Amino acid sequence: MRKKFVLISLLLFAFLISPAAFSQNKNVKVNNSGLVKFAFLTDLHISDVATNSEDLRLSVADLNSVPGLDFVIFGGDITEFGSDEEIARAHSIISELRMPWYIVGGNHDSKWSESGCNTFKEVFGYEFFDFEAGGVRFIGTNSGPNMRMAPALVPRDAVLWLDSLSKRIAPATPVVFVNHYPLDDAMLNYSDILTSLSRLNVEVALCGHGHNNRTYNYKVEAAGEPAASPAGAAQYLPLTNIRGAMGRSNLRAGKGAHGYNIITLDKSSGNISFVERAGGVEKKPWHTLKMNTPLPKFAHKVLFNYQDNSDIGSAAVMDPATSGAAKGRIYWVNANGEVKAFDAAAFATGKAGSKGARSAAPAAAPAAAAAATGSAKPRWSFATGSKVFSTPAIHENKIIFGATDTYIYCLDKESGKLIWKTKANKSVLGSPTIHNNIVYIGASDNIFRALDINTGKPVWEFNGVKSFVESKAFVDNDGVYFGCWGSTLYKLDPKSGSLLWSWTNNKGRGLSPAAVWPLVANGKVFIATPERMTHAIDAATGKELWRAKGGRESVGLSQDGNTLYIKTMQDTVFAYRTDAEFNGPVPNADKSVRLWSTHTGYGYEIAPSPTTAAYGYIFIPTDKGNIFILNEADGSLAGVIPFSGALINLVQPVGAGRLLVSSMDGRVALLEIQPAAAAETASASAGAAAPAKRKK
Repeated sequence: MRKKFVLISLLLFAFLISPAAFSQNKNVKVNNSGLVKFAFLTDLHISDVATNSEDLRLSVADLNSVPGLDFVIFGGDITEFGSDEEIARAHSIISELRMPWYIVGGNHDSKWSESGCNTFKEVFGYEFFDFEAGGVRFIGTNSGPNMRMAPALVPRDAVLWLDSLSKRIAPATPVVFVNHYPLDDAMLNYSDILTSLSRLNVEVALCGHGHNNRTYNYKVEAAGEPAASPAGAAQYLPLTNIRGAMGRSNLRAGKGAHGYNIITLDKSSGNISFVERAGGVEKKPWHTLKMNTPLPKFAHKVLFNYQDNSDIGSAAVMDPATSGAAKGRIYWVNANGEVKAFDAAAFATGKAGSKGARSAAPAAAPAAAAAATGSAKPRWSFATGSKVFSTPAIHENKIIFGATDTYIYCLDKESGKLIWKTKANKSVLGSPTIHNNIVYIGASDNIFRALDINTGKPVWEFNGVKSFVESKAFVDNDGVYFGCWGSTLYKLDPKSGSLLWSWTNNKGRGLSPAAVWPLVANGKVFIATPERMTHAIDAATGKELWRAKGGRESVGLSQDGNTLYIKTMQDTVFAYRTDAEFNGPVPNADKSVRLWSTHTGYGYEIAPSPTTAAYGYIFIPTDKGNIFILNEADGSLAGVIPFSGALINLVQPVGAGRLLVSSMDGRVALLEIQPAAAAETASASAGAAAPAKRKK
């Protein structure tokens, strides 16, 4: 007993004079201001098995030889049984490092601890750490469970400490989090940890426990609000997904040699690399990440807010009338087959913007939605026979739409009473376009129709459509342009319905130009197809003029028609000139046609909802409930409005800085934003940073 007491006393004395003593809050000066390079060792399992200690000695000696290494982090299961002797041996070997190091405990360190989890803290000096290196914050906590066999449970004091810390760190600061366990149901209070971390700009959450290199993507169920930024600075959105990485065990067992990971955060390139080093030999990177781009909130007011009792798969519309009983009236259709009309002014809330998601992941419903006017009665409602996915069109006193009960409806916009309905042979999924008092609309019966707006009677029918139509046609005096799920785009004569030309991408039906709403500018038809290609087609001849990689089914135009906006499937938005001309074979559009490209941070994205532009901004609807807003001048990210938890339909600018928005999960709202020119003036007066440079 006396021998053991002397051992612990000597160990504590050695620790107190060690440079690592009480270093949990000691910042690290990095070797290169643009790089943070550190080693991550986990699952050492120091015990009476000689090779375990030998593996640690070999790794420590190797670490001391690695050039440019800033510090080392140990990720738990330092010992096999948490005994005083094992902790002493581990500390003795680790102390041979000639660089700063930080440590957290794992379940093997706490479950069987003969000291009741005291020796680990006494020897290493702490049970959680927080330090800064090269502008990156590193935070770590022990995993538990303390003394009782159970899943991991981060100790309550560490949970409270992390919660408090997460509310003080500037939300744009890059953060690396360390815990022995993955942040999933293997840890009982993982949701509390994720909520705290969601307030931070967590680049990656490191763990051990599984003894192998592995990646994770943790979904945050209850996001926390980030710390408030100083007045005039950007306010950021919380994360809803946090990336994770597990590191291999330091043990040679099953690996061939002792080893660990070297992790490098390169702030200049925005890359994070994970390289395994085994037996002193580095392998190729097994994992790379792009550093996060913190997403700023976009300031807005909620003027009208309603939570419908059904899905909404089409855009809401507002009456453009400037006088009369329908002034400010909003209309929408839903998957219950209902049409509803509300007077926006009657339910204006005037409440400021909303809470929601930082990444492309689903956003929590905004605070304003909690006080939704879903219990209020509409001015009128009309029931069709089945689901409706058609975006209505308004003309004078009429509102027109198609329904899956095979009818095209025309209602009186004042009363909701039926004026006429015209039957198709199958569902009508297409959205109507009104031009020169004619309604143009496609259906699922392979027929495209032109109807008299006053009677609903056919003006003409085109029976040559290869498959069903779900989009909205572009119509002008020269043509009717629409696509179908038969891999074909059509141009019809608007007066006679005769076929002027057809175009195909010669792909399977799943890659058809069918969901995209075609646009026409500078003599060209612009579409994007699901094989991730954007096409510019001569509006007169149907000949493809150029194509560009990127895009899927969403296109948009500037208000002057000179710029085409393309939303790609992974984070990036492109802007192209619409007046570009090429001679010879169809080329791939190069940078002479592209005005800019912007990496937005919306993630993987497949919503077909069109892009719109107004007030100096570009509005990018996403499939996860967020509206990404770019500055039209250079494509830089202006901010994000987290609107709902589902796909955003067409975002419609309706004048006076207002946006009418609906989402698949049934939310409809009228938002008010500050036009770009006014916003820039306000930012300049507040000393805000200049917008990002245009990316070529």
